[in-house]
Amino acid sequence: MKAGSSLLYPVLGVATFIAFIHIHGVFYFNSEEPKFSFVQRDGKQLMLDGRPFYVNGWNSYWLMDQAVEISSRQRVSKMFQIGAKMGLTVCRTWAFNDGAHNALQVSLGRFDERVFKALDRVIVEARKNGIRLLLSLVNNLQHYGGKTQYVKWAWDEGIALTSSNDSFFFDPSIRIYFKIYLKTILTRKNHLTGIEYRDDPTIFAWELMNEPQCISDSSGDTLQEWIEEMAQYVKSIDSKHLVTIGLEGFYGSTSSPEKLSVNPGAWYNTVGSDFIRNSKVSAIDFASVHIYPDQWLMDAELDKKIEYISKWMASHIEDGEEELKKPILFTEFGLSNKNKNFDHSDREAFYKTVFDSVYESAKKNGAGAGALIWQLLVKGMENYNDDFGIFPGDRPPLDNLVKEQSCRLAALRHGENLAGRKAREIC
Repeated sequence: MKAGSSLLYPVLGVATFIAFIHIHGVFYFNSEEPKFSFVQRDGKQLMLDGRPFYVNGWNSYWLMDQAVEISSRQRVSKMFQIGAKMGLTVCRTWAFNDGAHNALQVSLGRFDERVFKALDRVIVEARKNGIRLLLSLVNNLQHYGGKTQYVKWAWDEGIALTSSNDSFFFDPSIRIYFKIYLKTILTRKNHLTGIEYRDDPTIFAWELMNEPQCISDSSGDTLQEWIEEMAQYVKSIDSKHLVTIGLEGFYGSTSSPEKLSVNPGAWYNTVGSDFIRNSKVSAIDFASVHIYPDQWLMDAELDKKIEYISKWMASHIEDGEEELKKPILFTEFGLSNKNKNFDHSDREAFYKTVFDSVYESAKKNGAGAGALIWQLLVKGMENYNDDFGIFPGDRPPLDNLVKEQSCRLAALRHGENLAGRKAREIC
């Protein structure tokens, strides 16, 4: 049956769950649940069912928020349907909302069941469309609460050591409350399927934090200890899912001068994150990197930005292969439309550079595991847009570039003939 049919929204228990197989926009129903396996890691490659798994994906951070209200839930379904038709495999989204509108966590250790049910719906909709989820667990920034909200709550309750935002990483009381949140979400039982999140292969991986930085400790020791503790805690509860940190990819105090020279500027050496050291933590399965040349090289021309991000990506893929022996996933990339003399062809050239770097690594069975666009939206989401946002359908050349990447990564995974049969609708 085609996506959009009313039969595609079952509210069923596990025993009676009607299974489906998604092949690029077409759903085939079965009386038995098909194999929907966990993505795993084998050395420097992501693996699924014995084959390398490559990510052509996107960010839509707003999915849980939009799934709360009946009037906006169709945007969630539409976004996954669009992603599936473009051949995308993973969506990164927030599995947190601390104290903001439609908060999941309304105060320390207290959760809104209404919003948890919205996250349940997001997971169900993702699986219906054959999409896996990279779920981020807290924000370094203040958007949607983040570490600032944890510290404020703890300070207001009189249990915090200090009101400094970075106390999120070292205050024992705050660390305990963050672990309460982690355990609550990992063991959440989806009210639509009866499956606990830790047992659901729809979830591709957990991301500890969006863009963690601890500027108060440029040595990196504070953030390193937090990563080690929290990654191991997640693994102690959930041994089935992959875990990543959520780093931007900056090299820190323990990095070589050669690697430090790859950073976009000396300030980035001091933000308390340390890409190689952080990513070496044994409970971290793959390394995450972001790509924002507009924010890092504000006065540079497009050709210089593209030259720089080619070097940036090559350096991190090299790290995955030689230092970390782990996959590298570029979990955010975008080019601003506020650049001087911006033209849509600039964004297409930038995307092509990112996609080509991933593809060339994948062709050689390298550590480059994929990239995720920041960000995709559907009509009606204009208030959630920023200067990086993409509305699929508005720019056919860009849509085609994304689909082409999906097709050639599918061909690497399955072989040309098999990929051709499965991806006929988009390729």
